[in-house]
Amino acid sequence: MRLFVAVHPPPEAVADLAAQVARLRIGLAAAAGTDVRLADPADVHVTVAFLGEVGVDRLPAVRDALDRAAGPCRGPEPPRLRLGRGGRFGYGRRTVLWVDVLGEVERLATLAGRIRDELCAAGLPHDDRPFRPHLTIARPGDRIDVEEDRITLDGYLGPSWRATEVVLVRSHLGPVRRYDHLAAWPL
Repeated sequence: MRLFVAVHPPPEAVADLAAQVARLRIGLAAAAGTDVRLADPADVHVTVAFLGEVGVDRLPAVRDALDRAAGPCRGPEPPRLRLGRGGRFGYGRRTVLWVDVLGEVERLATLAGRIRDELCAAGLPHDDRPFRPHLTIARPGDRIDVEEDRITLDGYLGPSWRATEVVLVRSHLGPVRRYDHLAAWPL
């Protein structure tokens, strides 16, 4: 199973971002039929930790590790976040356009660190790249230059929201990506 841990913005934040994306060059290109691989609003998420391939027999250990990690990260109020500003990863065929996560991101960073520590202690896989909270908007590859959109997104600031839970997600790769929520922990 291909697994990751995520926070999902509420529908209001996703709708606000989708309206902004529709006005960008990449959104207009998608509306005109160009395959720029826009993220499906129903599936957008902020990845907190990426595990990769994990055997189904290890799922109980993953859940236990996430339970240990999430408990101490609960506060009196869930972290307040918002989406805003733009960025990109990669160039050419590997271009990814994203929007930043702002607000109480230090709480997400703490959670991400605890999750990685618990996964490591349990002998489970995890990505060890530096935590960079973001929400992917599109994977256009080299079909469209996203620099103008990235600059436009620098002026975007979506509504604030509370991240009320962290979710263990299974992703199914292929022409149409599919995500299954396996478990959730309150924040």
